[in-house]
Amino acid sequence: MTGGRAVVTGVGVVAPSGVGADAHWRSVLAGRRRTGPITLFDASGYPTRLGGEVADFDPARYADNRALVQTDRWTHLGFAATTLALADAGLPERATDPYGWAVTLASASGGNLFGQRELQRLWSSPTRTVGAYQSIAWFYAASVGQLSIRHQAKGPCGVLVAESAGGLDSLAHAVRTVRRGASVVLAGATECPLSPYALACQLRSGLLSEVADPERAYRPFDATASGYLPAEGGAVFVVEELTHARARGARIYGEVTGWGATHDAAHTTADGAGDPHQYARAMRLALGRAGVEPDEVDLVVPDALGVPRYDRAEASALRAVFGTRTPPVSTHKELTGRAHQGGSALDVATALLAFAHDTLPASAGPDVVAEGCELDFLRAARRPRTRVALVCARGFDGFNSALVLRGAPPAGEEP
Repeated sequence: MTGGRAVVTGVGVVAPSGVGADAHWRSVLAGRRRTGPITLFDASGYPTRLGGEVADFDPARYADNRALVQTDRWTHLGFAATTLALADAGLPERATDPYGWAVTLASASGGNLFGQRELQRLWSSPTRTVGAYQSIAWFYAASVGQLSIRHQAKGPCGVLVAESAGGLDSLAHAVRTVRRGASVVLAGATECPLSPYALACQLRSGLLSEVADPERAYRPFDATASGYLPAEGGAVFVVEELTHARARGARIYGEVTGWGATHDAAHTTADGAGDPHQYARAMRLALGRAGVEPDEVDLVVPDALGVPRYDRAEASALRAVFGTRTPPVSTHKELTGRAHQGGSALDVATALLAFAHDTLPASAGPDVVAEGCELDFLRAARRPRTRVALVCARGFDGFNSALVLRGAPPAGEEP
């Protein structure tokens, strides 16, 4: 089967906002901030000591001890999100048609905690060795490999690496994989960039917030914006060929109808803000491929880095696409922290859940809009009008991506 339409039939969330799509949605509606002191390691000596962690996460609920010993926490989060997504979609844990199932996840930083532990052992212990699983636990494709084995997905599998933009790119690639004949694709991303080395790398960019108050540390588009807070977690989706989904009576959240990806051809620098022209171009490509006019967009979910010059550049790109009357803009990253590719996947989950609940959620901020960031921030929840969302993401070192989602219509209407 080729040329099929790709719909989302399962959503699995494991994030600071909660484990499970329902828990995440409740946090979004309540505007409940889930960032706080980093506890995965001692961060007291770092200028940034706050982040977003998945509270009370028990990986043993989602994988056996052998798999957990061989993998990093980032993969543990992926085990959980995928298990939840498959259950939500009403699909079995193991593929009934192995060569019809595929995995296309994104990763920005790999297995940080596992790699940190093994490298410390290498340089500090008399044996000067690392564990046998170091080579398969830290690298970017580890979660893809583990999930393809665990769920017997033997179709085309791969990992996308585009910093925060990859969470959207993974869904675009899932659509292409469906059109090439796959019936089920696991897509999305999880991250765990919370280790001493990972935090040091992020601090080097100069983009992290050093504010000590969790309520004020990460404020995208706000006059007090000071940078972002790192976070773990993300979301995994079951992307399914429409005919296959209908044949088994699956619930459909929505359809991925358009995407665009561009690049600035420039590194992220201490004083730069990326190229808003290329970012806007990615949005236009996504809208064009979806056959959607700008005034049809119901909701924009932005990247929302929380660095003033980046926020202004993002607002400029949105105005270049939509004019002075932008669609409602809603962001919730300040509630969870920025989970890199997992964060953009989480934004997709929020948009799909908004349509499933027939409610566009109010933006978590800003309180006082920063100069140059004047957009139509959604101040109160409202019902969808067209059920079309544009989700945007910018990855460090020039990656830009945008994704158009069309929410499933009310019951009884054909998608």
